[in-house]
Amino acid sequence: MLEILFISTLNGVLYGMLLFLMASGLTVIFSMMGVLNFAHASFYMLGAFFGFEISRRIGFWPGLVVAPLLVGAIGMAIERYGLRRVHRHGHVAELLFTFGLTFVIQEGVEMVWGKLPVDYRVPPSLDFPAFTAFSTNYPAFKMFELLTAIAIFAVLLLVVRRTRIGLIVQAALTHPGMVGMLGHNVDRIFMLVFGVGAGLAAVAGVIAGPALVTQSNMAGLLGPILFVVVVVGGLGSLGGAFLASLLIGLLQTFAVASNASLAGLLGPLSPSAKQQVFLADIWNVTVAQVAPILPYLLLVLILIFRPRGLMGRRES
Repeated sequence: MLEILFISTLNGVLYGMLLFLMASGLTVIFSMMGVLNFAHASFYMLGAFFGFEISRRIGFWPGLVVAPLLVGAIGMAIERYGLRRVHRHGHVAELLFTFGLTFVIQEGVEMVWGKLPVDYRVPPSLDFPAFTAFSTNYPAFKMFELLTAIAIFAVLLLVVRRTRIGLIVQAALTHPGMVGMLGHNVDRIFMLVFGVGAGLAAVAGVIAGPALVTQSNMAGLLGPILFVVVVVGGLGSLGGAFLASLLIGLLQTFAVASNASLAGLLGPLSPSAKQQVFLADIWNVTVAQVAPILPYLLLVLILIFRPRGLMGRRES
C-alpha cells in the first residue's frame, strides 16, 4: 500500500509538472494580453519537432535553447501580422483565428515530417536512473522535467509580480493608452509577450518530446487538457495553473492505479446481469476506466460552482 501511494504520488507530480510546462505559456498570454490562444498546443508541437531536428544534428542542449527561440519568433510574427489585425474585431475573431491556425500548423508539420512518429530520444547525458524507490527506477530525465517546471514557475512569478517589466506589461493590458503616453510601445510589448508564451510552449515540447510520442497529432491529443488546467486554476493565474496541474496530475495518476468499482464497493447490492444488463455494466466499470474523463468532469464542476477557478479573480 505504501509503495502504491508513493509511486502514484511521484508519477502524479511528474505528470502535473509536465502539464504546467505546457500550460504556463498559455497562462502568460491570457493574463497579459487577454487572448485565449487555441493554437498554443501547436506551438508545443512545433517545439518538439524543432527540438528533434536540432537534437539529431547538434545535440539536445542546443535544441533546448534554439527551438524555443525559433518558435518564439514564429509566435511574434503571427501576433504582428495576423492576431494584431484580428484583435480589433473582438475575442470571437481571435478565437477563430487561433483555431484555424492549429490546422495550418498541423498540415505544415505533416508536410515536412509526415504523420508517423519520429525517433526523438532522451539525451544520453540524462538517460540514467536518478534514484530507485521500491525497486522502481526513476529516470533522471523526468527529474529534469520536474526541476525545469518549478524553475519556470518561479521565474515567471518573479517577473510578473516583482519586476518593472511585469508591471508595464500588466498596465498595458488594462490601460494601453496611458502606457503609450509614458513612452512605451504597447504593440511591441504585446508582440513580445505572445512570443514568450509561444517559446514557453516550445520548451515544453522539446522536453516532453523524448518522454512522449512526437507525432503530428500530439497537439490534438494534449491540447484540450491545457484548457482544463487554465480554467480550473483560474484564467490568467500562474499560481492557479500550477495548483491545477498538480491536482489533475495526481487525480489521473491515482485513478489509473485504482481498480475500485461500484460492484466491489456495494457487493450484494449490485444488480443482476440478467435483470438489468445496462446497470450491471455500469456497476462493473472501474475507476481506471473512467480516468481519462475525470479532468473534464472536474472542469464542469468548477464552472458550475466556482466559475473563476481555484485562484482566479472575479472581473469587474
